[in-house]
Amino acid sequence: MDYKWRVRQVALAALLLIGGVESGCAQPMPDSAANAAAQGAAQDTGASVQQAQAAQAAPLPGTPTALTPAEAQQSAAGNVAELQQMIRGSELNELRTTYNGTYGASLLFYGKEMTYYVALFQNKTFWRVIKTSDESRAELIYRDFVQKTLQLSDVEIRRTRLDAQKAFTTRMIALTQDHANRLQADLQVAQQQQAIVADQQKQTRDQANALQAEKSAAQDQLRAVQRQVRDLQRQVEGGLPVH
Repeated sequence: MDYKWRVRQVALAALLLIGGVESGCAQPMPDSAANAAAQGAAQDTGASVQQAQAAQAAPLPGTPTALTPAEAQQSAAGNVAELQQMIRGSELNELRTTYNGTYGASLLFYGKEMTYYVALFQNKTFWRVIKTSDESRAELIYRDFVQKTLQLSDVEIRRTRLDAQKAFTTRMIALTQDHANRLQADLQVAQQQQAIVADQQKQTRDQANALQAEKSAAQDQLRAVQRQVRDLQRQVEGGLPVH
């Protein structure tokens, strides 16, 4: 019982203490303190809003960089002509350039005015030009333009490869057809030569057969003449003593 009673006394004292602190904090502040607190809260709120807006405006890694209205207006207001005019001078520095097919992106710097020009071009003809004094912004736009050159040149590079493959295939067809033509010509020559040889062989066989027949007839004639000679010889020598 004493223990429970002591616990209740401690809890009651704690509640009274907390209530006193809250009542002391709830007392009205002077006007100056209230104004300062309000201004501080407003500044904190404004800073939070600005941070949120900046976080929303910052592009995510790997995503295209959208142009601001001012940049889009500048791009349409003659930055291309301005950059073309400046390139003829010697005060413009080329910081980066990327080529993909006939498309390219360049980051140029005009140190006299600390100004960056980001250009997208095709066949060395400027297509879009963005002018800015923000280095980070210029780098972002440059990377975005590089991605655009990759996308734009994809079909062009594919067409170039297909055109080369077609030309190579056509050349191989021509070479193969030429080889086939030469083989066909060789075959025709061989067939013609074979026909000539066959005809020569037939003629030779016919000549050999004719000669064989002539030889046989000549031999028969020779034998007949030899018999006649022997008969005549016996007649001439008839009645003569025989050795």
